[in-house]
Amino acid sequence: MPRTPRTINDILSHARVFQGAYTRADLEAARETVARGVNELRWGRALDDAAPSPSRSAVRHERAMCDLRMLSRAVIRHPGAAGRVTAFDDRREPDGALAFACLLYVAEPESGAQFWWEYAAGAGSVTGALCLYLLHLSRGELRDARHWACQIGDLHDLGWDGYMPVDHRAERVDADPLLGTAVRYVLPPGRAVPEEAVRDAMGRLEAADTGPGSVPQPTADLAVHWCDLAPA
Repeated sequence: MPRTPRTINDILSHARVFQGAYTRADLEAARETVARGVNELRWGRALDDAAPSPSRSAVRHERAMCDLRMLSRAVIRHPGAAGRVTAFDDRREPDGALAFACLLYVAEPESGAQFWWEYAAGAGSVTGALCLYLLHLSRGELRDARHWACQIGDLHDLGWDGYMPVDHRAERVDADPLLGTAVRYVLPPGRAVPEEAVRDAMGRLEAADTGPGSVPQPTADLAVHWCDLAPA
């Protein structure tokens, strides 16, 4: 699975004294870093072979959920995301569908992100396929997770050179006793996305969401306000 577990001393060895005044964004980023480091250590211990199988499965699902949120935030904060969302609004470009789906997932995991990730992955997006792999793994849907692991492996073997907004180095492996075929991935560090800006962005989708079961659509001004989701 993703990363080699680190010890507390490894995590603390990268600590630095901040020079200057702390902003709210700095505090959010610090909390994200600490939480990520502690979770790595906790997950590594929980997934030890000595742990009962049900416990390992629960930790696996929780980790997939947290990693998917981390990946989604990194995609949202990518400098090219606003332009991709503009193209998505105009022409339903698959690359923009990826960023839009990540926004939907960060706002509400069941708000339609899966549809647009499938749209992007169907066009060859490795990042979209990885999002779907993590999504199904977080739900315990192992058959679907295996499917997307195979898709990632096929794209990797083909040397597919599609849009990849963040470096996640995903590749298929065949050594997982539960999945059989799984994915080894390394995610970029993720910074928090302002909750107020996410709520505002979702409010701009209400007119395009036409009823129960419908798929959320972007509005024309969503890309204009995308910078609010990724403050410096």
